[in-house]
Amino acid sequence: MSLKSTLLATTIATQALAHGIIGKFITDGTPNPGFPTDYIYRIQNGNPVPDLAAWSTSATDRGYIEPASVNTPDIICHKDAVPGLLTAKVNAGGTVDFVWPDWPHNVASVLTYIASCGGDCANVDKEALKWIKIDEAGFEDGTWAGQKLMDNDFTWSTKVPETIAPGNYVFRNEIINLHDAATQNVAQLYPQCMNIAIVSDGTDVPQGVPGTDLYTADEAGILFDAEGDAENYSPPGPPMYVPGATSVQTSPALGSAYPTLPAAINSTIATNMPLTSILPITNATATAIATVVPTTLATRTRSAAITTGTASFETVPLYGKCGGKSYSGSKTCVNGSVCRLYGKTYAQCVPN
Repeated sequence: MSLKSTLLATTIATQALAHGIIGKFITDGTPNPGFPTDYIYRIQNGNPVPDLAAWSTSATDRGYIEPASVNTPDIICHKDAVPGLLTAKVNAGGTVDFVWPDWPHNVASVLTYIASCGGDCANVDKEALKWIKIDEAGFEDGTWAGQKLMDNDFTWSTKVPETIAPGNYVFRNEIINLHDAATQNVAQLYPQCMNIAIVSDGTDVPQGVPGTDLYTADEAGILFDAEGDAENYSPPGPPMYVPGATSVQTSPALGSAYPTLPAAINSTIATNMPLTSILPITNATATAIATVVPTTLATRTRSAAITTGTASFETVPLYGKCGGKSYSGSKTCVNGSVCRLYGKTYAQCVPN
């Protein structure tokens, strides 16, 4: 191999190592898959992908969000993020383990947020979500959080507060790589999201912060000399949630209270994944709810199909392309399916 080829290969390998995604997340011991980058290509090629609780993105490079973009929607759950169709489940007081396979950066902070969906997270507007920080770590006891994650089999564990009210939430786990972050716009932010319902007897509904207001590009937790001043580092963003908070969210998208349990619940379960899509429940009502949950396997649909443009009367077959950038064909899916948008550039008909 020539010197030029060797240098190119080394550069590519280094760039690949500089990026990361959540490979899976574990809720009270139950593993749930993350959204792998190869699904992006499968979707673009018109091939089916399984429904997930993890949010999809368009980041084929497993890359990061730069500080200059912290006030754009991409910071919320990564580039062009779209909600997952399923919802995992965790008990208040339980643990969610976020697994970042082969994460390479030890000089990094780790943060976890949650945001109430006020209903089914599959249909939530990400810009309307209000985020509550429930976990953060920077430089403690002489060790960066990134190093602790790497030493713990590339896993970060977050305990779910026992006092949080029950409901469907989006969890947002994020690593901020701080290598050379003393220079403007050099820090790297890696947000990842997934839908998780919290089963709880808690009552706290704390005030949250919109994702586009979590950070500023030059605040100390992002623009920071990690090599020279590690002992004084504080993670960025709003204050940590304090158990016992009673302030109520007022965002119209979230509502001021959780919805009343309907007479029947549409339960979504993938045949090869231990996931369920549920509405807010408490331990006290779990037994009663079980009597109305259907046992037939089904697939959750979004509340509305894509309607941009003028659809022709032709129907698009299952897993066929039905929308996206520069698409001018039919947007009417065959019976039993719905047109789902992935990112901003591709949509296909998937089972409803």
